[in-house]
Amino acid sequence: MPVLLYLLAVAVFAQGTSEFVLAGILPGIATDLDVSLGRAGLLTSAFAVGMVIGAPAMAAAARRLSPRWTLTGFLALFVAAHVVGAVTDSFVVLLATRIAAALANAGFLAVALATVTRIVPPERRTRALAVILGGTTLALVAGVPAGAFIGDLLGWRATLWAIALLCLPALAAVLAAMPTRATGADGAEVTASIGGELASLRSRPVQLTLVLAVLVNAATFCTFTYLAVIATGPAALPERAVPVLLAVFGLGAFLGVSAAGRFGDRHWQRLIPVSAPLLMAGWVLLALSITIPAALWLLALTQGALSFALGSTLIARVLATARDAPTMGGSFATVALNIGAAVGPVGGGAAIELIGVRGPVIVSAVLVLLAVAVWSLASVRHGAAVRRDQDESRTSVVGAERSRRWPRGARS
Repeated sequence: MPVLLYLLAVAVFAQGTSEFVLAGILPGIATDLDVSLGRAGLLTSAFAVGMVIGAPAMAAAARRLSPRWTLTGFLALFVAAHVVGAVTDSFVVLLATRIAAALANAGFLAVALATVTRIVPPERRTRALAVILGGTTLALVAGVPAGAFIGDLLGWRATLWAIALLCLPALAAVLAAMPTRATGADGAEVTASIGGELASLRSRPVQLTLVLAVLVNAATFCTFTYLAVIATGPAALPERAVPVLLAVFGLGAFLGVSAAGRFGDRHWQRLIPVSAPLLMAGWVLLALSITIPAALWLLALTQGALSFALGSTLIARVLATARDAPTMGGSFATVALNIGAAVGPVGGGAAIELIGVRGPVIVSAVLVLLAVAVWSLASVRHGAAVRRDQDESRTSVVGAERSRRWPRGARS
């Protein structure tokens, strides 16, 4: 794998840390800027909305531009947003910087994913995507705890400064090594129109993989968002154990992404139908054993691994099935990731109100069950279509053979 991919992963690591770290520094922001915790929570919502809207908008705006300068611009905007956020005393300005950072993050990730799939040979694309997406999982393992620790030690502004500084090596790498032209692995220019790329969304394989990616990621973040509540509630773990538990989940996620990168290219047709039922069974088991600390520790690791192995494979399949959208495919994948990340916590919060702390885990199991059902139905339909085509082909061959043996007029 090119060194450039790992430096891009560093940028994704910083961006993922920025997206998730606010949960640990919100109290400090609320106190320092004299706003309520509820109002401070808008910073997280603004980032999520910016990601969903920004991915297709930024990818469309940048599709004909140089990947080098597009990624440089997005990364520079991301750094600048954090610098301004770190020095401002205005909540409104800080909120604006979060929206700007989300748009930059969405654009960077969408263009990076699309560019990587064009410059890497097809047989290595899932592995390359796993390297990029590994930055997000490492953000869960190390970035968020480290950012929260810096915030506790030096204040929330120091966390924003650290994120900005972390992006500088990737910024230099993009300037030095990223291609200047939007070409494929064969060196051909990308010529697809924006209408043609968006029309690929009507393709059934693209729609199927998008739906599956949304469902699986929604299930993941539905429970992950409330893992601390589950740990300190039914499982009765001390609060000091929560960061370690989150890191265990993140470690599982990193292992899952790594496995997807190794096996996803050649074995995705087996990986998806095997990992999805296992993931659903894990959520059911967690719902049943939610009061047992040992089970929570074990399942945090396995569910993190299964969730991100399956999720990463599906994101790679989004890009593979959207091959008619060479510049917009990355935005489709980014939107699927973030719709799931936005919908899951909402569903989990509603389930807590209706069912209790066990609710988010039950919702996660139901969401993966829906994914399994959708995949199974699509597989049955695909199998029926293949058999129908085979029957038609066989009938045509038999008919041709009969015509050869008994030419017209031969019986008379």
